Amino acid sequence: MPELCRKGRGILDSAKRRLVFAATTALSTITLPLAAGAQALEPVPVGSYQVDSFGVAWFAALVGSLGFAVVSAFVLIRARGRDERELARLKQENAELKLAADRAEAALGAEDQRTVIWSAPGAAPHVLGALPEDARSPRKRSSFLAFGTWLTQSATQRLEARIAALRERGTGFAEVLETQGGTLVEANGWVSGSRAVVRFRNLSHERREAVGQAARASDLQRDLAVVHGLLDALPMPAWLRDGEGRLVWINKAYARAVDARSPAWVLAEGLELLDSAAREAVARQRTSDPVFEKRLSVVAAGARRVFDVVDAACEFGSGGIATDVSELEKVQSELRRTIESHARTLDQLATAVAIFGPDRRLQFYNAAYRGLFGLDINFLEAAPDDGAVLDQLRALRKIPEQADYRGWRRDMLAAYQSLEARESWWHLPGGQTLRVIANPHPSGGVTYVYENVTERLDLESRYNALIRVQGETLDHLGEGVAVFGSDGRLRLWNPAFAAMWRIGDMDLAARPHVNDIIARCARLHDETAVWDKVRMTVAGVTETRERIGGRLARPDGNVVDFATVPLPDGATLVTFANVTDSVNVERALVEKNEALEEADQLKNAFIQHVSYELRSPLTNIIGFAQLLADEKMGTLNVKQREYAGYIMSSSGALLTIINDILDLATVDAGIMDLELGEVEIGATVAAAAAGLRDRLEEAHIRLEIDVSGAPGTFVADEKRVRQILFNILSNAIAFSNDGGRVSLNCRREGDEVVFVVRDDGRGIPQDYLDAVFDRFESRTAGARRRGAGLGLSIVKSFVELHGGRVIVDSVEGRGTTVTCRLPAAPSFGDPSLTQAAE
Repeated sequence: MPELCRKGRGILDSAKRRLVFAATTALSTITLPLAAGAQALEPVPVGSYQVDSFGVAWFAALVGSLGFAVVSAFVLIRARGRDERELARLKQENAELKLAADRAEAALGAEDQRTVIWSAPGAAPHVLGALPEDARSPRKRSSFLAFGTWLTQSATQRLEARIAALRERGTGFAEVLETQGGTLVEANGWVSGSRAVVRFRNLSHERREAVGQAARASDLQRDLAVVHGLLDALPMPAWLRDGEGRLVWINKAYARAVDARSPAWVLAEGLELLDSAAREAVARQRTSDPVFEKRLSVVAAGARRVFDVVDAACEFGSGGIATDVSELEKVQSELRRTIESHARTLDQLATAVAIFGPDRRLQFYNAAYRGLFGLDINFLEAAPDDGAVLDQLRALRKIPEQADYRGWRRDMLAAYQSLEARESWWHLPGGQTLRVIANPHPSGGVTYVYENVTERLDLESRYNALIRVQGETLDHLGEGVAVFGSDGRLRLWNPAFAAMWRIGDMDLAARPHVNDIIARCARLHDETAVWDKVRMTVAGVTETRERIGGRLARPDGNVVDFATVPLPDGATLVTFANVTDSVNVERALVEKNEALEEADQLKNAFIQHVSYELRSPLTNIIGFAQLLADEKMGTLNVKQREYAGYIMSSSGALLTIINDILDLATVDAGIMDLELGEVEIGATVAAAAAGLRDRLEEAHIRLEIDVSGAPGTFVADEKRVRQILFNILSNAIAFSNDGGRVSLNCRREGDEVVFVVRDDGRGIPQDYLDAVFDRFESRTAGARRRGAGLGLSIVKSFVELHGGRVIVDSVEGRGTTVTCRLPAAPSFGDPSLTQAAE
């Protein structure tokens, strides 16, 4: 429209310019000749009149000018009329174009869409229209153009890339964009002339549904691909069928099972893994249950194997999977045969055996058990409860007489909750003595072993009486006496012998060989010829056995007379009579020094032996148990997983005991170095408490921790401090009542960090307090679980290794308090601490 207006104004200006030009030309035509000839013309006489030539000329010019003016005016009027008609036409066209523009602008400014137009590079875009409220887009122009403020990040990136391509290369697009409010907006871009146009519209309900359906279809297709990939990676054959029972998909394991080249070839040929009888069984099952589960014998990969087949049907088809359980079936058969073999073996034993299951009912007994207690076979075959068996034995007077039978019975049945074997002695009213071992089974239940030790105890009693008489006699002899068996090992000795040759530190109860004894005695007298005679008399192979004797003049000045006497049973009696004891003190010091060196060697050898012989195999057991429990190694049933769990827990407990023994041996050997560093008290206490969470929950014991008065850190070996706290808390929990309370308090007192653990349990008797730190000293009375008796020993060793001390205070019936005092900064005067700190 502005262009049409400018065009009309140009036509009118052109007409005015032509009119002025014509008038100017006419006046010039009249005035110029008149001016030029005004002086040249003179009057001309015409008859009686004198005609003025100038006036004639002027008149002629005037007439000509008037004629030209009239013609020019006529031409101007016609031109003006034509221009006015053209201007009217242009005005009408301008009005029509303005109306069309208004209509276009009204269409672009509709409430259901918004249009953005870029006219030229660098120019601000025009924004027309608006989106409805449910599109959740900003109304302001600047906020709308900031697409990242109302579109999601991925939608913003796609839109900006599309707009850039549209403005630079003219590439149109159509995108569905997601707003941050969760709605969908459709964006269409195109080029119109030199302008780039992008129109935003809110998706209609049908369009949104279509987009949603497409997204859900894409998700389902992705999920289906993932499921197919998973099934394809399984070693178990899997398949899918359509509604008519035809195979529509199989995995690679299915193809391998039917010896096919590929899954596609199987589908093309319709090869079946299950035989016709199995498929008929599946079809029959469908009439009553859509899920078929059964163990079937199937020929797979040319061999007959056993599979657990699961086939589930729905209205669209069915799917199935087959799990190879051939090895499991073989193992189960072997287990049944082993159990039967063990049952036959136990039935032949003279020792009575009874096995009770997790429900405390009798599962197995051998003939010796029935004969020992004289129980009725019908009673035993009825699988009686363990408590009922005890009641029956009480009626038959086959258990010890008890003043509190209920308490004794409850204590016996507590074996079902125990983790370790329990041993008890039954002294029956009839004079018999039974050794009863209650061994808990990992899967539940208890195996009882009843050993009749009446005769053995009688023989032991008489033998011990004889030995005591013989021992008392030998012990009070002034001569040294040693008896060696036919195998050359020491069988009997008296204190005078050990004192004479200073071998009291030697483990004579281990029956050392005569060579070892002579080696020890040779330290006091190294005359090889004499000792060779003694050795040949004791351990030599000769036709005749003769007595020998002599005198040993030891280099230390002592004189010893010796004699060997052959005994009837092949043993040899060697006697030594000490005639002087002038240098006993000096030799005792030498022996003590050598004994200490040998003890150090024994400790080092013990550490190496235990580390290799016990820890390495136990670590293998734990590793293989974890592999068995891992589902990646194969599927286990509930019992197998439970057995694997018991193996791991028992192995872990055994490994803990071995580690404790090694730690004590390392401390005793003086080769343990502390790894000193900054110890965070809060984290260390929390780590020690975390390892006891299961025990606390099992016993419903509340653990209260207060470290508010403690410093943030102190210098110590963090691992050993955590082990100290763990053992003290374990001991407190073990001797606490169910539902009780255990508290751990840490505070700073001077140059010491003090850890105090209190419990409200049964307490420790005063006569037992002096033995709480003894190794392998475990008190069972009132304990929740019995350990190896190393916990407090380790605590004392590690605390003293840090330069601290442990104090135990207990009142029986009120609980126990264990206080550990550790230096906040260790003393570097201790060589071990100095070496560890460096």
